[in-house]
Amino acid sequence: MKDARIVSVFFPDLAMDRWKRITAAQRTLPDETVPLVLTAAGRHGPVVHAVNAAGDARGIIAGARVVDVQAIHPDLHVEQADPQGDQALLERLAYWARRWCPWTVAEQDGILMDVRGAAHLFGGEAQMVRDMHSRFAMQGLRARLALAPTRGAAQMLARFGAQGAICGPEDLVSVLAPLPVSALRLPGDTVRLLERLGLKTISALEGVPRVGLMRRFAGVAEAVNPLVLLDRALGRSADPLDAPPDGQVMLARVRMAEPVIDPLPWVEGLAEDLAGQLAQAEQGARRLRLTIYRVDGEWRWRDVSTASASRDPAHFVRLVTRKLDGIDPGFGFDLMTLEALRTEPLTLHQDRLDGGRVAGADVAALLDRLTAKLGPSKVTWAAWIESHKPERVETGVPALAGTAQGAPDVPRARPLRLFDPPEEIAVLYAVPEGPPARFAWRRVAFLMARFEGPERIAPEWWRDRSGTRLRDYYKVEVTDGRRFWIFRDGIVGDARGGDPCWFVHGVFG
Repeated sequence: MKDARIVSVFFPDLAMDRWKRITAAQRTLPDETVPLVLTAAGRHGPVVHAVNAAGDARGIIAGARVVDVQAIHPDLHVEQADPQGDQALLERLAYWARRWCPWTVAEQDGILMDVRGAAHLFGGEAQMVRDMHSRFAMQGLRARLALAPTRGAAQMLARFGAQGAICGPEDLVSVLAPLPVSALRLPGDTVRLLERLGLKTISALEGVPRVGLMRRFAGVAEAVNPLVLLDRALGRSADPLDAPPDGQVMLARVRMAEPVIDPLPWVEGLAEDLAGQLAQAEQGARRLRLTIYRVDGEWRWRDVSTASASRDPAHFVRLVTRKLDGIDPGFGFDLMTLEALRTEPLTLHQDRLDGGRVAGADVAALLDRLTAKLGPSKVTWAAWIESHKPERVETGVPALAGTAQGAPDVPRARPLRLFDPPEEIAVLYAVPEGPPARFAWRRVAFLMARFEGPERIAPEWWRDRSGTRLRDYYKVEVTDGRRFWIFRDGIVGDARGGDPCWFVHGVFG
């Protein structure tokens, strides 16, 4: 632990910085004097996720309900946040930060780096920290950095210490002493408890006899126990940095002795090379990218996807060659690559004892070829959605996005054929509080022989507009043997419109 040198990079405004960088490329940013917030979903409506400098100056805080903030600040500018995109950016930045050291990991609001043995490559620790700060600033990201012997100390100094603080093992206790106990990243109720006890700083917490505090926090998890976190920050207990391994790049390339125009003769060799790399790693490709690098410095690429993980070179060739039409080689290209952008584990296995192929593999290959030829939106699976409304239950998703889903369990039988939208019928005579005894549909009159129902389906209040009426569905059989699924839209006296209307929604058989 004494030899560890941990850099903590804290991004206090990552969500706002990322939003500004993306928005600036599309349209003009709002005036910086106007309070701007990014919102995320909350339990009782949208809440503030991030605030700009103008909003922070007015006292707007994260977690507040947007409607309450708008009532106080009518000029508030509201935009949608993207927490998943922010986290994805953090993970990419963590790998990008390996330009300084090989051990980096993303956390909730920053990056941690173990830079032991790497500082001399950048002229020392102080010069390396300045280089990190300037490079993050070049990307439009405001970053606070600190370097310390432990992970906890680096996190505390980056968030509550001076910008670019560098701490050695011998100065650890004195540097952390004036920091507030909230620097330990404790839950709010734990911080309030310590402050009520008069323990507002690290020095005060360190000076209290440990026996009493150990009894008070005996049943608390280590991740939120102030004594455990303090010992880790001061280097008294181990707190190693578990950095994820580098992502494995599956890439095959071929260089030409002189510029060529036709990429087709080189595809088969690239496919075999890539398939060999995938087999060695026991991986299968789900997405491929073929790229040609032209002699004029430009490059062109084509992407293809697969329905299931594959490392069949012949299959790769069939998919890629369908995408070569229309690719512009310019004055020729001298480098071509085939890369597996997305992979999945695929262990070696034998499909059948006789060595033949299973039908599922052939179906997946057929879906890949159809999608490459017709486009993802033309080849779809059936997907099911939780909904009361029959017309909303089924939808289509691209076949390459996942596997087909089985039909959900429906307590009542449904017709295989549904009309979209339902077709209105003219009721000639209706049974009170029941289905019509006679009705006309498509200019043909029908006399009901028997019926079953009603099955009442209420509106989905979280999705439907106000005033949407409930439906009473009936299965009816007419005198000629045909069976229909009809419903009454609304009931008499529901104060949601005039007289109820009748519709046929489906046909049985």
